[in-house]
Amino acid sequence: MIFRNSIPLMPIKKSVFLLLFSVFISCNEGNTVENSEEEVTEEEVDTTVDDTDFEATDWTVETHSKDADPDFDEVFANDEVKRLDIVITEERWQSMLDDMTSLYGPFGSRGRGTATSTDEDPIFVPAEVFYNDKEWYRVGVRFKGNSSLQSTWQAGNLKLSFKLDFDEFEDDYPQIDNQRFYGFKKLSLKNNFDDKSMLREKVAADIFRNAGLAVSNTAFYTVYVDYGDGPVYFGLYTMVEEVDDTVIDEQFDDNDGNLYKPDGGAATFALGTYDEDEYVKKTNEDEADFSDVESLLSILHDESRTTDAAVWRSNLDAVFDTDVFLKYLATNTIIQNWDTYGRMSHNYFLYNDPDSGKLTWIPWDNNEALQEGKQQGAPELDFSDVSENQWPLISYLYEDDVYRATYDYYLEEVINGAFDTATVQAMYATYSSMIEPYATTENEGYTFLNSNADFQNAVNELNIHAASRATAVNNYLSK
Repeated sequence: MIFRNSIPLMPIKKSVFLLLFSVFISCNEGNTVENSEEEVTEEEVDTTVDDTDFEATDWTVETHSKDADPDFDEVFANDEVKRLDIVITEERWQSMLDDMTSLYGPFGSRGRGTATSTDEDPIFVPAEVFYNDKEWYRVGVRFKGNSSLQSTWQAGNLKLSFKLDFDEFEDDYPQIDNQRFYGFKKLSLKNNFDDKSMLREKVAADIFRNAGLAVSNTAFYTVYVDYGDGPVYFGLYTMVEEVDDTVIDEQFDDNDGNLYKPDGGAATFALGTYDEDEYVKKTNEDEADFSDVESLLSILHDESRTTDAAVWRSNLDAVFDTDVFLKYLATNTIIQNWDTYGRMSHNYFLYNDPDSGKLTWIPWDNNEALQEGKQQGAPELDFSDVSENQWPLISYLYEDDVYRATYDYYLEEVINGAFDTATVQAMYATYSSMIEPYATTENEGYTFLNSNADFQNAVNELNIHAASRATAVNNYLSK
């Protein structure tokens, strides 16, 4: 067992950094989370940039430059838990907390904030990131998430997810122009919300990848945040590669296509839901061209689906990579993932791959996977509980004999391959052994665990789930 004091503190250069910052920033005593309970408005949040006189002494091409290729082995190691430190001045940390209060109400309270819309993202502030005795300068850091962020905040839990953008403030700090973290511009630190095993985000991504699908790389990190009084252990996080950064750069031959993150009614592709505002563009934002998603919606609902299925399939295949979607659908339905298409109108990307001219499905945000799920639960393997009118991409394709045969083929391939019971249970054993010392030493107020036993119980549930899904798929295929 590794206890908290066995993990080394911040490198000594951090203290030098804080001393330098004291020249520029006057710290307010008593600025704690409790102070954020005062009602604030967005206008009161201050992220003034006034500390531009510094030298980026740790900068190297390999570690900091845009000219370096992404180093996946360094950032997304599968065989160790790495450590990341974030240093934020007291003033800027308080600005982040005040902004959260304006969005979601007082910390630890179910009250509502004063912001006009909770759809907006929390603010970025400049912060320092330390990793392996190296410093990354004035990195844009903000809290991230939607319902999970709100729930964690209102529960009085500071284990909040973070988004890092390494050149967010390059206009204010010329020293960090095109700053990267081993070739990565943006990264997410997911807090493993509502997952006491802390394995779901990582393992689900591994399974999608092992099935041959494009998906974010992931890795385990311990995260420490120093907001004025030294490093505080915020817990075990999952680092997730951003789709609009390196996923489309590295997993597709051409990264110039439209990338969408649909969210809302239009994300269902139900008849009559077309809304460009809900097909949120992550690339080519200045180009008002949504013809690809508009064509998908139009062809999906064309009357040829019932009058001439071959023509309908040909037209659909020309604009949408149905083979990738059916493989994704088979994988997602086997592992069970309720918080995405088929139950919820979010948590996926669509990329128009210039090489094929087709919209391609990319899974995202998998912390709720690998369980039956909440609300209605994950869909049945035959989608008998999925509304045709609400989720036509599933229902229409499954109703078609040709597409259903492809779906069934991928079910068998995945249950005997990427989600083979012995393979998945071995993965759980390896990862759980690796992260247990860090998961079970999280601190009160920075954890979703009520006791150390919660962690092992959650891992046991994952092993039982893997075996039960093999039975369910084999029963389905034998009919």
